[in-house]
Amino acid sequence: MHSEHERLNDYRGELRKNLLISVLASILFSVLIIAFGGWANNIKYPILSTLIFFPIVGSILILFIKRQNEELIKIATLIISIVEFILSIPLYFSFDKTITKMQFTEEYLWIPRWGIKYALGVDGISVLFILLSSLLTILCVLVSWKEINKKIKEFYISLLLTHSAMIGVFMSLDIFLFYIFWEAMLIPMYLIVGVWGGPNRIYAAIKFFLYTFIGSLLMLIGIIVLYIYTGTSDILKLAEFSYPYKMQLWLFWAFLAAFAVKVPMWPVHTWLPDAHTEAPTAGSVILAGILIKMGAYGLLRFNLPMFPEATVAMKPLMLILSVIAIIYGALICLVQTDLKRLIAYSSVSHMGFVTLGIFALNHQGIQGGILQMINHGIVTGALFLCVGMVYQRTHTREIAKYGGLATVMPIYAALFMLFTLASIGLPGTNGFVGEFLILLGAFKSWKLMSILGATALVIGAAYMLWLYQKVFFENTGNYITEHITGYGDLNSREIVTLLPLVFAVLWIGFYPLPILSFMDLSVKELLNHFNSVIGAMR
Repeated sequence: MHSEHERLNDYRGELRKNLLISVLASILFSVLIIAFGGWANNIKYPILSTLIFFPIVGSILILFIKRQNEELIKIATLIISIVEFILSIPLYFSFDKTITKMQFTEEYLWIPRWGIKYALGVDGISVLFILLSSLLTILCVLVSWKEINKKIKEFYISLLLTHSAMIGVFMSLDIFLFYIFWEAMLIPMYLIVGVWGGPNRIYAAIKFFLYTFIGSLLMLIGIIVLYIYTGTSDILKLAEFSYPYKMQLWLFWAFLAAFAVKVPMWPVHTWLPDAHTEAPTAGSVILAGILIKMGAYGLLRFNLPMFPEATVAMKPLMLILSVIAIIYGALICLVQTDLKRLIAYSSVSHMGFVTLGIFALNHQGIQGGILQMINHGIVTGALFLCVGMVYQRTHTREIAKYGGLATVMPIYAALFMLFTLASIGLPGTNGFVGEFLILLGAFKSWKLMSILGATALVIGAAYMLWLYQKVFFENTGNYITEHITGYGDLNSREIVTLLPLVFAVLWIGFYPLPILSFMDLSVKELLNHFNSVIGAMR
């Protein structure tokens, strides 16, 4: 009788689960039909708003699922993230690479009294980060399937809300809307680190929040000054104004305070290793894949076009700080004993290449910097996924405890090797293309900085190959073998999680033209505007 009652409850639970999945699938399919039908019939469809608010609506639906139905919560989140990615695909195929203006634009008067608008749009730079964010969100859901085992509903809601806020930053064409999305991202990200992180998660979360919040407050002051001076909050119009030189300098540093922390540039980088180390795997992937790109994106959207004279004046300092970050991050990696901490410091070095390319202030440098942002999101995201997968088996990140992993996990070893080679910029991988363009642009701008930056490539190869040898080949005892027993090599879910990033590494490595062609005209337009303003002032 008791077992029959349990079977009945199981049947009802399965029925409710299937019913909810069917309802969700029907709603999502309807959204897809409307979205794609809109393009087919040349109907103006608010695809950008859909991409922002769809995960928010999905998170509200998840609220109504009982927390005991953990599997259903995961399935629902996975469906929502997959459909979000599918909805973002038309941004790639319908994007017109022959024009420089913003595309898929939406504009509604938001606060009439102040002239503030809800304005969205994407160009060849921002659209790439939206696609990357949508892909990485799916992978974060998959990698968290077994890793997250407490407050599961809250975790997946936080993940979806983080995604919405991040892509909102890349779409915003109103400076106040940009700031709202910029700040909104802090709350769910703080929770992801602080609730589901490691032993020192509270310290890491508070440090992350304070660094980014203080920088953001300085940016807010700059935003208010811009609005009072120009009377508009339109980002595109703000770039057309001519600001006094001293005002440009002040505003350059106000915005840099927020963007440098996010990148993170040396010496305001210290929050990143702690946040990466303590965050769950999905949190590390989001931090490395998208969140720190927001800082470099801000430099391209605000500092360069709005404050060109200040940018030229600060160029030598920015290049020096970039090279310091590149070399410092690489050297610190040589002495790390924790897997995640080593990859975190490598992010400081790799993002130093990004700012080196941006402040080279030429086409190759900026294009290489943007491509390297995409590459870093792919490769470092993949490395954090790999670390999370092996940590679930061994429950340690101490490099000294690893050894001989290639024997017991050959598929994992092969994939980790590919991502290792991409991280050090081996030709044929995506890392090579971005770093080559950056160094080429930096060489044209300041030869010494390019040469110094190139030395870090050797150091990078040293610490990554040392890590690989230590973890996969050296025999340090039976610790790894004992802990891998019962788990074995990567399972199908883990392989599916990594395969899209394997494809991206090789695709961009051998054929980067589709990605470069997206940003080409946008970078040219940015430089034309920058150079014309500088030329007129001389």
